[in-house]
Amino acid sequence: MNASTARAPWLPIWAGLCASLVGIGLARFAYTPLVPALIDAHWFASSAVVYLGAANLAGYLIGALIGRLLASRWSSATVLRAMMVLVSLAFLACAWPLSVGWFFGWRLLSGVAGGVIMVLVASAILPHVQASRRGLASGAIFLGIGLGIAGAASLVPWLLGKGLQQTWLGLAALSLLLTASSWAGWPQQYEQHEQPVAQAPQQAAVSPAVLLLFGQYALMATALVAPMMFLVDYVSRGLGAGTHAGAVIWGLYGLGAIAGPVLYGLLADHLGARAGIRLVLLVQLAALAVLLGSHDLRLLGAAALLIGSFPPGIVPLALARVHHLVDGHARQNATWSRATVSFASFQAIAGYGYSALFAATGGHYAALFAVAAGAVVLALLMDLLVKERQAMSLVANSSAR
Repeated sequence: MNASTARAPWLPIWAGLCASLVGIGLARFAYTPLVPALIDAHWFASSAVVYLGAANLAGYLIGALIGRLLASRWSSATVLRAMMVLVSLAFLACAWPLSVGWFFGWRLLSGVAGGVIMVLVASAILPHVQASRRGLASGAIFLGIGLGIAGAASLVPWLLGKGLQQTWLGLAALSLLLTASSWAGWPQQYEQHEQPVAQAPQQAAVSPAVLLLFGQYALMATALVAPMMFLVDYVSRGLGAGTHAGAVIWGLYGLGAIAGPVLYGLLADHLGARAGIRLVLLVQLAALAVLLGSHDLRLLGAAALLIGSFPPGIVPLALARVHHLVDGHARQNATWSRATVSFASFQAIAGYGYSALFAATGGHYAALFAVAAGAVVLALLMDLLVKERQAMSLVANSSAR
């Protein structure tokens, strides 16, 4: 642990929280409550608005693929600062809808920044945290995602009252402020140990237990995209409840997102990552069933609260699972990078898949939520079909080799 970290142990956590808030919480989730406004203001056609939302998911995949490569050339701290600046510039550029291509490009770049941040932020900070506290610490880092969702739910409607362009400018200003406040918080010493990226052992990525995690994480990504992209539009336009009801539902989603990372991190510390994942999947399945079976706004609000905890909450759970299955920082970082790529790949595919399904069914929201529920069921079945004892035995054998 370096001197600056010892003097102010909260600074790296604050830096990580700001990075996840800017790069994912705002860059991705602030777009959702903007969808009805973008359509109503005729900035783009409704079909284009949906696909532009998926551009961030495609960029996230690119960022997950190149994040460790960037960190091997520059320090993680330098790359993370640069990605936060890039998100701020993307918000600024989106204030002027010059063309679909212009908007798509900047939304894509904001997604790239989010993917890079997701790959690097934990490995830059967690080595400076006691092992028994890493679940809670990772929950605090990724709390930024939840704060971004909740902030978008409250800030975006207020900014929209001043105008759509002003909303993008306000998001840019907030991102720049958070970037500046976290600039000096990144720990530096551990960068020396991150150089041999290419030499990280490969066997952990092909063990059955790790492959199970990759598969489950990919299916969880598939499941979370449908509510993330369409919940507000479903309530506002699909149910005819109006933009105010949509904002309230998204606010509840945001409250769940604030609770999710710390709650799921504590689950990982006290219940175990695998048991925590199983419990969370069951809860998510019940919440998606409510979306499919009820139009009662009170029940939908409760479901939104539970569903909102999922996108930011599963990150510390999956990260804890990686740390349980794989030994050594280099191997853990390499495995986490591949897990993030798996998540990002299916998230991007799901984003465009849901958009295509929405267009093909003429705006049939139930089909989208049914696909999401099916992905959760598959993730649960994968967990039940693979025995923990078998998986861990094979991990031990591969480590011995």
